[in-house]
Amino acid sequence: MVLILTKTDLEKILAMREVMEVVEGAFAQLAKGMVKMPLRTIIGVDEYKGFIFYMPAYLEGSDALAVKIVSLYEENLEKYSLPTIFATIQLNDPKTGMPLALMEGGYITAMRTGAASGVATKYLARENSRVVGIIGAGAQARMQLWAVSEAGDVEKAFVYDAVTERAKGYAEEMSKRLGVNIIAVSSAEKAVREADILITATTAKEPVLNGNWLQPGTHINAIGWMGRDARELDSNTVKGTKLIVDSKEAVLAESGDILIPIREGVITKDHIYAELGEIVIGRKAGRVSDNEITLWKSVGLAIQDAATAKLAYQKAQEMNVGREIKLL
Repeated sequence: MVLILTKTDLEKILAMREVMEVVEGAFAQLAKGMVKMPLRTIIGVDEYKGFIFYMPAYLEGSDALAVKIVSLYEENLEKYSLPTIFATIQLNDPKTGMPLALMEGGYITAMRTGAASGVATKYLARENSRVVGIIGAGAQARMQLWAVSEAGDVEKAFVYDAVTERAKGYAEEMSKRLGVNIIAVSSAEKAVREADILITATTAKEPVLNGNWLQPGTHINAIGWMGRDARELDSNTVKGTKLIVDSKEAVLAESGDILIPIREGVITKDHIYAELGEIVIGRKAGRVSDNEITLWKSVGLAIQDAATAKLAYQKAQEMNVGREIKLL
């Protein structure tokens, strides 16, 4: 029997704090060499302006074996009134290879991405951080603020989006949800200037952040990812920060935020201070002063999906959520 979990099922069973715990554990396993995770395979479907991503991972320490399949079709909304992104995750039993569950992958992607930023914030933000700046007011920005709120005591947030009404809607919704005073502002600079913690969660292809806006001691969670030739961050920002990534290999293969400053000669690949897992296990120090600016750059790893899918499966069994189907 295979357990089917819909987005509605996942919303019932997954809590951010628990997802943060398993994602932190996944990064620790990665740093200890207890993970098998090829780089994502990307297949372009050029005639339909689409891409398919295959993201497999096996976490030996937690017996989590899964593959996520994500599609990105940029014309879906305009041509077919469909979302541009679809995702599913299949969880298998590592002992037998038997399929255990098939679940909607978009919600898990949003949760695990937010959770990773929550973990990064735990290790890299100043202890007295209270104010969050947010650039981009989409679904992922909601998960990001949720996770950052779990990692520390957020009292106020400023949100900017290129679509003014979206920022206002975000401020109203998330203020009620988290009990935080959230203010929609008219420019990205206003969202940045007062921030102790900054979240960039956009689909921008050109920088939305100017490094001159940053105050000493800021921590940045940069999670927008649009490939090798697009970026949210200007080179000045990247150069002036202590840079922590999810995976050096993945970032140097995929992230324009890092690759473009390297091509410009502003930084070298040695500017990457550490992978997050190295900080989690204590191999390298996180924040060492209140003045340094820290940058968490994530492109998203399959270990995050596998760890969260395993948690979802376990919680669904405990709570009797989902529907079982027989494949054979």
